[in-house]
Parts: sequence; C-alpha cells; structure tokens
Amino acid sequence: MKRIKFPVIVIIVVACVTLFFGCGYNSMVGKQEAVTSQWGQVQNVYQRRADLIPNLVSTVKGYAKHESETFQAVTEARAGATQIKIDANDLTPEKLKEFQQAQAGVGAALNKLLVLRENYPDLKANQNFLDLQSQLEGTENRITVERQKFNDAVRDYNAYIRKFPQVIYAGWFGFSQKVYFEAELEAEKAPVVSFE
Repeated sequence: MKRIKFPVIVIIVVACVTLFFGCGYNSMVGKQEAVTSQWGQVQNVYQRRADLIPNLVSTVKGYAKHESETFQAVTEARAGATQIKIDANDLTPEKLKEFQQAQAGVGAALNKLLVLRENYPDLKANQNFLDLQSQLEGTENRITVERQKFNDAVRDYNAYIRKFPQVIYAGWFGFSQKVYFEAELEAEKAPVVSFE
C-alpha cells in the first residue's frame, strides 16, 4: 500500500476548505434572512390595514345603519385574511396564492364600504372618516412598496443560489428558490380607493 505524501494531504484539505468557504453559504443565509425579513414587512403592512378596518367600519356604521351586509362582508373578509399565517421559509406558490386571494377579498370588501360615502353626505364630511381614509390610502401604498421590496429580495436570493458555484451547494444545504408575489388576473384594474 502506497503511503500518501504530506503535501498531497495538505492540497486536498486546502481544496476542501476553499470549496466549502467559497460555496457562499454565509451569503445564502444572509439573503434568505433578507427574504424572511421582507416577508415580515409585507405581513406588517397587511396587518396595519386589518387594524384600520374596525375603526373604519365603526365610523361608517354611525352614518349608514342600513348597510349591515356590507359591514358583515368587510368583517368576514378581514377575519379570513388575518387567519392565514405563512412562514417565509414555507412560502409555496399555493400558499402565496391563498394569501393573495384573502387579501384581495379584503380589498374588494373595503371598496364596497368606501362607496357608501356617496350615499351619506354627512359621512364624507366626518373628520374621523377622512382621517381613516387617508390612513388606508397610505397603507395601500405601503403594501405596494413592501411587496415590491419582497420581490426584489426574492430575486436577489433566487439569482444568487442559481449562480455558480452556489448552485452546487444550495441544494446540499437546503436552499431552494422562493416564490414571488404575482399580479392578480385583473391587476391591470387597480382597486379604486378614492377619498373625494
């Protein structure tokens, strides 16, 4: 049996260490955490919208007592949307679609609620209602921004783990591609949140 020479062992060890440290594991972890953090921000702004809804419903109820179906629809949509909890590490296309559908239901119910202001002139002049509308409009803008930032973080992460040499190691260490927020089928028609 031949004896392996010391320099050959050193070269093998150095090559293994170089491959391991050159695999980008720490960078993959950092980028994965950026996706997770940004998903938290997306959930945060959706929660802000959900938190505004009870105050908005309460304010409108004072003026539009005959609109119980609309109030019920908003309350049910909000309850359904807040029950969907998705971990960023388990963000499958199916789960993200379910989340988006629930949030779209909230948006549709809110639009119906906001349309009521046309039937109740006193409501349009109520300062509390106007403040809540303004907060809701700002929240809708934040949702758009945070979703875009999430998609940017996902793009950065997905591109990184698919590049050489990370593509070799990503699967070994359990790093897989993340899904993007995608536009709904009728997304070219933005929800109308008009506060005039």
